[in-house]
Amino acid sequence: MVLAGAIVGLTSGLAVTGMSLVSREMHSLIFGISDVERLSSSQIDDKFLLMAAPVCGGILLGLLMFVLAKTRKKPMVDPIEANALHGGRLSLTDSIIVAIQNLISNGFGASVGLEAGYTQLASGIASKLGFKLKLRRSDLRVLVGCGAAGAIAAAFNAPLTGAFYAFELIIGTYTIVSLTPVVVSALVSNLVARFLAEGDFIIDVGNFGTVMPADYVPAILLGAFCAGIGILIMQGVAFIEELARRSSIALPLRPALGGIVVGLLALITPQVLSAGHGALHLNLDREVAIPILIGLFLLKSFASAISIGSGFRGGLFFASLFMGALLGKLFAYSAPYFAHATLTPIIYAVVGMSSLAVAVIGGPLTMTFLALEITGDFPITVLVLAAVITSSLVVRSTFGYSFATWRFHLRGESIRSAHDVGWIRNLTVDKLMRADVKTARTGITIEQFKAKFPIGSTQRVILVEDSGKYAGLVLVPDIYANLTDTGDESKGLDAFVLYRNDFLTPQMNAKQAAAIFDKTESEALAVVNNLVERTVVGQLSEAHTLRRYSEELDRRRREVSGEI
Repeated sequence: MVLAGAIVGLTSGLAVTGMSLVSREMHSLIFGISDVERLSSSQIDDKFLLMAAPVCGGILLGLLMFVLAKTRKKPMVDPIEANALHGGRLSLTDSIIVAIQNLISNGFGASVGLEAGYTQLASGIASKLGFKLKLRRSDLRVLVGCGAAGAIAAAFNAPLTGAFYAFELIIGTYTIVSLTPVVVSALVSNLVARFLAEGDFIIDVGNFGTVMPADYVPAILLGAFCAGIGILIMQGVAFIEELARRSSIALPLRPALGGIVVGLLALITPQVLSAGHGALHLNLDREVAIPILIGLFLLKSFASAISIGSGFRGGLFFASLFMGALLGKLFAYSAPYFAHATLTPIIYAVVGMSSLAVAVIGGPLTMTFLALEITGDFPITVLVLAAVITSSLVVRSTFGYSFATWRFHLRGESIRSAHDVGWIRNLTVDKLMRADVKTARTGITIEQFKAKFPIGSTQRVILVEDSGKYAGLVLVPDIYANLTDTGDESKGLDAFVLYRNDFLTPQMNAKQAAAIFDKTESEALAVVNNLVERTVVGQLSEAHTLRRYSEELDRRRREVSGEI
C-alpha cells in the first residue's frame, strides 16, 4: 500500500501539473495574456473577447455533453460517491472526461476552479491501479484517497492539507493503517509538482506576533458569519440548477447561455473569471473599500452559481477561498468595535477564507492545515481552528450538508460523507432471503391446511391468491395451539392471517429490512417481487438478517482497524 501510494502520488503530481499548464496555455491563447499572468487579475481591454470566450466555451462544452448523452448512459461518479457507495470503484474513462470538461470550463473563463478535475483524474488513476492490483474494498478506498490527497497537495503546495482532505472528505475516517500511504502520496505528489512547476499560493501575513485572547471573539463571529453565507451560496447554486432543469432549454444549450451571463459579469470586472487565484492576491495586497468588496463578492458568487448551475464542470473549492477572503476583509472593518482585538485585515481574510471553505467544502482540519501551510504562522492557525470549528458546527447543525453531499441529497441520495455505506446497500434482501418457502392458496379450510402442513413440518406458510399475489402469512403453531385450546375447527383460516400488507422486496437492504421487522414486530416476512404484482419470491427472518448485518459490520470494522 505504501508503494502503491507513492505511485499514485507520482501520477497525481504529473496530472495536476499537466492540467495546470494546459489551463494557463488556454488562458494565454484565448485571452491574450502572458504566461506569468493570472486571468482573474489581468487587465483585458477587448470587451468582445471577455464576452465571447465564456460563450464559446459553453458551446464547446454543450457539444461534448450532446455526444456523451448519446454514447454514455451511466452518470459519472466522483471520488466521494465512489468511496461511499461503490467501494472505491471509479471509471478512469469518466475521470478523464470530467478533467477535459473542467479544463474547457476553466480555460474559457467560467467561474470554476480546477480542483474538481484534479481530484477526479488523480482518484480515477488510483482506482484503476487498485483494481489492477486486485485490492480489497477497504484498501481500494484508501488508494482513492491517496489520489485525492496527491491532487490537493500538488495544487496548493500543501501536503498536510492534501492528506487531511483525503481523510475528512474522501475516505471519511482517519486510521493508523491509512496514514502512511496517504501521507506518502501527498508528499510525493507535492515534490513532483514543485520539481516541474513553482507554486505561488503563499500569503504573507507579516510579523504579526502573538494572538491575544480577545482576538478569538471576532474570529469565532466571522466563522459563524461565513457559515451562514456558505449555506446561502450552496442553496443558490442548487436553485439555479433546479431552475435550469425545470426550464425547456435543452441540456447542451445551457452552458452557452450560462456563458453569456458570465461574459456580461466579466465586462464589469474580469476578477469573476476562472478560479480566482490572481484576484485573491490582488485584493489581499491592497486596501479595498466596502462597496467594492460587497460588489465583488456578489459578482463572484453569482458567476460561480451560474457557471455550475448552467452545466460548466468544476467546483467551488478555490472560489470559496476567494469569496471567504473578501468576507474576511469586509469583516475587518468591524475590528474597531472589538475591544483589545489586534487582528489585521489580511488575518481576517485568512480566517474568512478558511471558514467559508469549511462551510462549503467541509473538512475543518483540512482548511486549518491549509491556513498553516500558506501562511507559515502557527498562532494564526490556532485562531483559524477556532473559526472553522464554529463554521463547521453551525453548518452541520442548521443545514447538515457540504456542497458535494448537498447535491447528492438533491439527487435523492442519503449519504452525508464518504463513509462506506455501499456494503449495506449491497447486502440486499435478495441475497439474504431463502427461496424455498411453503405456500397455500387463500380459501383453504383448516382441515385442508392441517393435512398439508402437519405440526412440526414448517413454522410459517405464506398465503397467495389464485393469481399468485401475496395475501398474508400464517404461523402454523398458532393454528394447532388454538385447536388444542378450544377444539373448535369451525373457525376460518382468515382469523389466523397476519401481515397482510407487511412484506419485503428484493431491492431492500439489510438496514431497511431490519427497520420493517422492528416496526411490524415480526420474526419473519414474505419477500415479493415488487409493490404492484406482489408475487412471492422468498422469505426472510429477522434473526438471519441481524446476524448477517452484524457479521458484515464487524468485518468492516476489522478491515478499517487493520486486523484483517
